[in-house]
Parts: sequence; structure tokens; C-alpha cells
Amino acid sequence: MRVLIAVLLASAGLLTSTTQVARAAGPPVQLAGTWQGTLDVGSRRLRIVVQLHKGSAGAWDAAVYSIDVSSAPIPVPWVRLNGSSLRLSVNSRAEYAGTISADGNRIQGEWTQGRAFPLNLERATAKTAWPLDTSPHKIQFVSVEQGVKLEVLDWGGPGRPVILLAGLGNDAHVFDQFAPKLAAWYHVYGITRRGFGASSAPATGYSADRLGEDVVAVMKVLRIDRPVLIGHSLAGEELSYVGSRYPEKVAGLVYLDAGYVYAFYDTTGKGRDDNDAVRVTINDLQRKLTQLNQMLLADNRQLSSALIDELMATDLPRVRRDLRTVKRALQSERGPTSAVAPLLSPTEKATLLGFEEFTSVRVPILAIFADPHTNPRPPNAPRRTSAQVAADDARDKENVEAAISVVERDSPGAHIVRLPHANHYVFLSNEDEVLKDVHGFIQALPLP
Repeated sequence: MRVLIAVLLASAGLLTSTTQVARAAGPPVQLAGTWQGTLDVGSRRLRIVVQLHKGSAGAWDAAVYSIDVSSAPIPVPWVRLNGSSLRLSVNSRAEYAGTISADGNRIQGEWTQGRAFPLNLERATAKTAWPLDTSPHKIQFVSVEQGVKLEVLDWGGPGRPVILLAGLGNDAHVFDQFAPKLAAWYHVYGITRRGFGASSAPATGYSADRLGEDVVAVMKVLRIDRPVLIGHSLAGEELSYVGSRYPEKVAGLVYLDAGYVYAFYDTTGKGRDDNDAVRVTINDLQRKLTQLNQMLLADNRQLSSALIDELMATDLPRVRRDLRTVKRALQSERGPTSAVAPLLSPTEKATLLGFEEFTSVRVPILAIFADPHTNPRPPNAPRRTSAQVAADDARDKENVEAAISVVERDSPGAHIVRLPHANHYVFLSNEDEVLKDVHGFIQALPLP
């Protein structure tokens, strides 16, 4: 599965509000100000901003965020300055440690979360500071259930309504550059899902159906009639939920490298991401076992018998098959590593555990795939030979084509676009092509 592993790493609600500072003897360091640098995490480059200033009692206050993930600063609860050495503990799993240069304008260091990533910071000036949010949108917060409000961006624009949904780890601001261009034709909105960015971060509610219901709730509150939903990466599950449960409420769906197993489940078990697929089957089995337990408690013998037949004929064999596949993968070189899990925030983990099975989406579909993917590699990554590059491309293309075949089989009439060697963030790496394809797709839809 191709999702952003966000590095900033915990919501503010999980952190304490009081900053502690440890001081040690050493020469004075000019630390106050805004610092910025680029962090390479897997296939993604994230622009990191660290804000440092003295509080009213002389203690250091700090906040950190990535403008490529969310513009909401995360307070740092513990800062240590020892001469020219700086250490920031963001939470129990993430910290930054660096050495401040003699001129006080650079910090050379590492971000550690599960493993270490080089992160060198430079003092931002009026000329070099990255703009926080210059995108021409309005921001409002919409209540989707008791105690849960979602950030909704509104870029305005004429014509049919369009709603943008971000991938895992991003908020709606990831579309700040893309959305204004789309707003030349359509009225464009963006929704930040619960648990991310400025939206509420409740302890529960991260299953695919609840996240899909959140989208429908925003549509109802804002009276957005039959929009086109455009989702990147994991937002494919929200698209498929709305498209399969409420097809009459949407005009069409656009999957931006989002048509994988969490959006289109392959019941044959062929050509799927092993870990993602087994989570879908396990989640579906758990729901049905809970149903069965309730039926047995109510002594509903007819429904219990029918569900037992379904479990024995379909669900249990499917889970057994997928578990065998995962076990083979774990025992092979292509098996998953443990380096990813520590990089996930609690809300990201909850979202990944909320996968559901979607096999029938009966609305017009445009599915754009990076086929194969070409993503930025960290500068310290081992150089690959041409043979290794070709083998990686072939393996990736095989996986993508397997996902495409499921979309074509289960959603006849879906329009498929392949973008060779595009980034997973296709709307950024191939903006002009994506805009053209999206515009063509929407213009071909029946008039509202």
C-alpha cells in the first residue's frame, strides 16, 4: 500500500502543555527564531519548521510541524540546550538532536523516530522563510458528530462542486497548490479527516465507514449537492464507501493513485498487498463474528444459521488463504520490516486498522495510477544499478496492474489513466496531466 508515513508524529492532544528545559554550562547560543530544513522519509521529502523562543519565565518554548503535512504546530514538551547541543523531545517516540553552528545560523542533526533521519536546519529569514499558507481559501469547521469538528477549506470557484480528500498523514492543505487551478472550473472544497491537522482528534472513529460518514455529514451541513469526490492514496476508502453506500449523493469519483485494496478489494486474492489485504479480511471477519455473537445472544436461530454458513463457506477460507500469503511474505526477502510501525502516530495506526471490504462501486470512476512509481530517494540511500532499477520498476508495475485489473473487473466502465514514472503524489508530480484528465472526466458527466 502506498501511503504517506507522516513524521510529525503525534497530534497535539497527545502531548503535555508544559515545556521543561534543562540547562548546562556553556557559551551563549542565539537560538530563538524559526528554523527550517528538509527531511527525507522513504519516498517523501517533507519541509520541517521548528519554532524556538523564550517564554515569559525565561524558559524555552518550542513547536514543530511540516508545511507539507499540516500547518498546525505541535508543541514540544521538553527542550534541552547544552552549550551548542540542542535536543527536542516531541513525545516518547520522536526526538531531534543537533549541533548549532558557531555563527548560530545552522543546526546539523538527526530526527529519530524508530530510526534516525538526517535533518539539518537553517535559520529562516524574511527572505528565506517558507510561506505557511498563501492558498486563496476560506477555512471553517464543520461538526460531524458530538464533539468532532472537521476543518473544511473552500477555494470557491464556479460550476459543479468538487471535494478533495487527502491521503494518510496529510491534511487538506496538501492541495493548496493544486486546488486553486481546479477552482478555475469548479467550486472546490477540501476536508481534513478526523485525527489530522486542525480537525478534532477523538479516541475512536477511524474505521472506513465512520470516515466515509464524516464526508457525507460535511456534504449535508454545507448543502453540497452531488459533488465529485477526488481522493488521494488512502482517501480511496472514503471514496469507495460513499460511492457504494450513497451512490445517489455523488456525481463521480476520482482516485489519485488511490485504487488499491483498501478501495477495491480483490476477492480472488491475486496480486494484492499482503498486509493490507489481510487487514481487510480480518476486519470483515471481526464484524461478522460480533454480529453472530449478538444473534446468538438474542436466540435468532435463522439469521445465526445463515451467517454461520457464510462464515464457513467464504470468510474463514479467505482469512486462512490471506494468512498463508502473509506468512510466506514474512519468511521471504520481500517481507515487511519493523521500521515503519514506529513512524506511525496513533491516529494513523487506527486508520490503517479500519480497512473495510469494498467490491461494488456503481458510480462514474476515474482512476489515475502512477504506473510504475518513481519517488524521490533519500540522498544517503544506496545507489541502485540499472538492473535493480529495472527490477524494482517491473515489480511495482506488476502490483499496479493487478490493482487496475480489480478496478476494471468490479467497476465496469471505469476510466483508467496510467502515468508512467509518476510520483505517488500524482497531482503534484504530474499536475498538468491530472488537471486535464480530471477536467475531461467531469465535463463528460451528466449535467446536475
